[in-house]
Amino acid sequence: MRSELRSLSKLAAEFVGAHLVAAGQLIDTDPQKALEHARAARGRGARVAAVREATGLAAYHAGEWAEALSELRAARRISGDASNIAVMADCERALGRPERALKALDDPVVPRLDISTRFELLIVVAGARRDLNQLDAALAVFQRGGGLDPDNPRPGSARLWYAYADALAAAGRIEEAIQWFGAAAKADVDDETDAADRAADLL
Repeated sequence: MRSELRSLSKLAAEFVGAHLVAAGQLIDTDPQKALEHARAARGRGARVAAVREATGLAAYHAGEWAEALSELRAARRISGDASNIAVMADCERALGRPERALKALDDPVVPRLDISTRFELLIVVAGARRDLNQLDAALAVFQRGGGLDPDNPRPGSARLWYAYADALAAAGRIEEAIQWFGAAAKADVDDETDAADRAADLL
């Protein structure tokens, strides 16, 4: 981010940097305030990819889906970085356009994504299938996407397996759901999910 801000004048870079730091500090506790800081940074640094990305992520956390999508698209155009593709697809879902979210899986960049980003995209696309009441297709997204190996947890596996278990439960496949909630709980070293509770509830 520092290197990107060097394209601005010293005063502008200091102004933009200060607002980006504030946005980062507030994004989890006060996303609306974080978005205000990010918008201020954008006012002086709209040509900087990191600024547009930060604004997009702040807007996403604040529930401003259209703004988030617009900003993240701009960041990708500027930098070529597609690491927020899952967030962009989730914005499409939130805007009531799940069919557009499905197209994200066909993006040429998908095979080059890091594993945790690819898993997040699978979760979002499967969710879009569920939005469309296509539960079998949602399960197929997980099954075809790779990553369903409980003996080989990787970054993002806990969230992927949790989402798969949730879809299995919705499909009435309770025994399988219990198994995958259990696998998710075992892999969830950071306590991101309530997988253990979900498994216990189904017993």
